[in-house]
Amino acid sequence: MSSKVGKILVVDDNLGIRRTLEILLPVHFAEVKTLPSPASLVSTLEQFRPDVVLLDMNFNTSINTGNEGLYWAGEIKKLSPDVEVVLFTAYADIALAVEGMKRGAFDFIVKPWDNDKLIEVLTAARDKARKAMGRDGRSGSGTTGAGCHSERSEESMFWGTSPAMAAIRKTLEKIAPTDATVLITGENGTGKDVMAREIHAHSNRSDKPMVAVDAGAITETLFESELFGHVKGAFTDAHTDHVGKFEQADGGTLFLDEIGNIPLHLQAKLLRAIQNRSIVRVGGTEAKPVNIRLICATNMDLAALVREGRFREDLYYRINTVHIALPALRQRKEDIVPLAQMFLEKFALKYHRPLTGIAPDAQEVLESLSWNGNIRELQNCIEKAVILSEGKNLTAGDIQTDSSAKGLRMTDTYYSEQSEESAVREAMARAGGNISAAAKMLGVSRPTLYAKLKKFGL
Repeated sequence: MSSKVGKILVVDDNLGIRRTLEILLPVHFAEVKTLPSPASLVSTLEQFRPDVVLLDMNFNTSINTGNEGLYWAGEIKKLSPDVEVVLFTAYADIALAVEGMKRGAFDFIVKPWDNDKLIEVLTAARDKARKAMGRDGRSGSGTTGAGCHSERSEESMFWGTSPAMAAIRKTLEKIAPTDATVLITGENGTGKDVMAREIHAHSNRSDKPMVAVDAGAITETLFESELFGHVKGAFTDAHTDHVGKFEQADGGTLFLDEIGNIPLHLQAKLLRAIQNRSIVRVGGTEAKPVNIRLICATNMDLAALVREGRFREDLYYRINTVHIALPALRQRKEDIVPLAQMFLEKFALKYHRPLTGIAPDAQEVLESLSWNGNIRELQNCIEKAVILSEGKNLTAGDIQTDSSAKGLRMTDTYYSEQSEESAVREAMARAGGNISAAAKMLGVSRPTLYAKLKKFGL
């Protein structure tokens, strides 16, 4: 294969930078196009079909999100998931670039840049994009189906050496080959979704799809349509038939995450589908049988919600055939450093960093922290440390955690609705109304926070 392959799109408002790159990049890539602003970015993506977009973090125009680079990086990944985004940033904006990488950007380049480093990063991004798109002669990965997790979330189960996880592993080995319905509980970030995939992977349905749904993020008006599907003409925007999550999971596993957030009046409709193992699409009349294995998860105390009349008792017993309670990371401290090492190796490879280990002082810091966000918080901490570290081993100085949100997280214990609302209000106030920042403080996803804001009328 010739070294001059790949299409690079540069979006930067600095004329001098664009002209420099118009000279440098064509030496290494087949086609290079530059834009002075994102104004025509969407149409250019469709027409030029780049492998990589080198995207400046700041422009002269004003975007309501407060940061143009993060906004447009997100738009690119939504419109063209296989296109890789490399962020072009000033040193002062490195923290924003790190946030961009967490949202799906491939890497970032700091201005003024080193030519060799720039070409190295763009080449790696190009190769990844072309593989995903099938442009390198191999079949592409395509996009995941609705409700299914993307490649990024396909993490393997880390069992560690704690007694609690050893007991859970024995339980999994017994129940996985069956079709028993499983309820997974635990604080946010403990790996409930990973556990669900592990059960599916060891089941007799492993060759069939596992469809994952964040039940707490589905709006009430779309709940039935998303889960059960709809027929053409069922409502104003129903231009075609839509297959719901139950049908998508037929023959495989349906994973309903955040099930405790489903409003009471919708729980009856879910119960009916689970009991009958059949659904009726919105606007339709035909009952369609579905053959699914059901796994549910929540960070809430469902038994307490039942006692309070906010969760149906019959639904609770229907989904609670087998209960797996995942321990918090602070309850399995012997697994913290091995987990951190696993994340280090993963992110060192992803971001092309020469890191190999964790220094003793960093290990002491890691084991001393409470990790209210659990494994997810540890993973984010190590990812940021890998990106910013300059040595071959992570040191104590590389370990940065978000201590400002202490006492806010909805992960410390099971929350009542009242304390949930209080935590959401305080987080939104501290974050100045910024959804992403508030979600990070609370240790929940943006869609989940959106659902809670609507639930509490905030």
